[in-house]
Amino acid sequence: MTSTPPETPPPGFLGENGASTPQVPETPNILFIMADQLAAPQLKIWNDKSQIKTPNLDKLAEKSVIFDSAYCPSPLCAPSRMSLVTGQLPSKIGAYDNASSISSDTPTFSHYLRHAGYETVLAGKMHFIGDQLHGWEKRLTADIYPADYGWAVNWDEPDTRLEWYHNSSSILQAGPCVRSNQLDYDEASMHKSTQYLYDYVRQGPDARPFALTVSLTHPHDPYTIEDKYWDMYEDVDIDMPSVEIKKEDQDPHSKRLQHVCDLEDYDFTPEQIKKAKRAYYGACSYVDDCIGKLLEVLDRCKLRDNTIIIFSGDHGDMLGERGLWYKMSYFESSVRVPMLISYPKAYTPHRVTENVSTLDLPATLCDMVGTKLVPGLPMDGHSMMPHLRGKKGNDTVFAEYMGEGTVAPLMMIRRGPWKYITCPVDPPQLFNLASDPKELTNLATSDDPETKTMFEAFEKEAAAKWDFDAITKDVYAQQRRRRFVWGALKTGEFHSWDYQVPDDSRNMYIRSHMDLDDLERRARFPVVDTYGREKTITKATTKFPHQAGAYGQ
Repeated sequence: MTSTPPETPPPGFLGENGASTPQVPETPNILFIMADQLAAPQLKIWNDKSQIKTPNLDKLAEKSVIFDSAYCPSPLCAPSRMSLVTGQLPSKIGAYDNASSISSDTPTFSHYLRHAGYETVLAGKMHFIGDQLHGWEKRLTADIYPADYGWAVNWDEPDTRLEWYHNSSSILQAGPCVRSNQLDYDEASMHKSTQYLYDYVRQGPDARPFALTVSLTHPHDPYTIEDKYWDMYEDVDIDMPSVEIKKEDQDPHSKRLQHVCDLEDYDFTPEQIKKAKRAYYGACSYVDDCIGKLLEVLDRCKLRDNTIIIFSGDHGDMLGERGLWYKMSYFESSVRVPMLISYPKAYTPHRVTENVSTLDLPATLCDMVGTKLVPGLPMDGHSMMPHLRGKKGNDTVFAEYMGEGTVAPLMMIRRGPWKYITCPVDPPQLFNLASDPKELTNLATSDDPETKTMFEAFEKEAAAKWDFDAITKDVYAQQRRRRFVWGALKTGEFHSWDYQVPDDSRNMYIRSHMDLDDLERRARFPVVDTYGREKTITKATTKFPHQAGAYGQ
């Protein structure tokens, strides 16, 4: 008989992540910064030849544990993010594409952090469908993408390009801009995030620790960025892609991606490729500036020393490598993501070579703050605490892809130097990244005895791990349900599921029903005494409200 999991993580219980006591001596705040479509192999931290300028990220890396081989659980926005927040693989939670919703009773790391006493706050993109919170106590912005079933994939018509798919315009129209939809969005997310930190510090010492997720939409295509960042690369001779493969020589999945992304009829000129990459580089520098601003606010508010800083992303971007753009494949520039964790008082800066996944973040966060994974609740991720402590840890990553561009489940196993890729409708692939970092030689048919043994072991492991027929049937069933429901929801009066941000300006800034002197005193930080001298606030002194005038009389 299966026992019923307790409703809350029991205090002191030895959970699946293996922690029995908090891993840090005090309750730290958490700042989790995400970038969208940021490829780790393109950044200077992981590529000495990188042309991308990221001084703030490079400086943060000096005080961080750097993960040299971090991967996403799925090379597509929503499935990757749903796996990141839940610690479960996409097939376990039905997160198949960019219009898949996960159940509201699926635990996320925000649920665990709230049980641990954290105020969980989200600013920016998370690509939730339906439920727009999934454990977050506060959401500071709406999402940039729709929260409905409008972007559902249709495997019943695999040759049909849906109107919302990626297309060649991002490359053909690449260049500088004064403003864009994505700049509007990230600027709003940054303003809300920094304002939250300013409001937080004015609460005083009795405030709960915060877990703030700031999720930026750059450097995601379209490849355009404002002049300031475009001009940073004026004198840079942008590198061309290092791997060129003719379209007719590409693997079956890459050929499908050429069609899905509207690339098959174009041979982009070097000028077009360099403009697209230059805009992407500029967008990376924009993200770097955002990181710098967030860290500056932490410093100015004297929060930095007691804040765990995590930086990662949802997937990468091929940027013309192998003739591919965007993501949706298991080649390194698409599936490998940046991962830094900075908290020097507990984790000595060093580099980790083992393979890890953003899927591992929920279990790791639980270890960090001393809360326990509840036995009986599913968790595919592993805690990265051994890696943070400089010890050997898990070295295996699983990834799944069931979105556009494939017509059957496409799976990856990454272990040691090996990358194994399997799909029921495609020939398998096996790469040794130690000897073949550009993934040019498929070893799946190698006659080398050691390689053949390794390949056969991966084949057996994949067959045991995944029920491909059952997953395929579930993908088809879910797609058909969503198409039917979405068609009905568009008929007659339409009701959006998109998040609406609460914003009551009647109780902001200065209003007649507020005490002006008291308002100004409480809004100022650092706190000063009667004569303007900085004053130290402790639990024995005045507690300051969440925001100046926020509660009225």
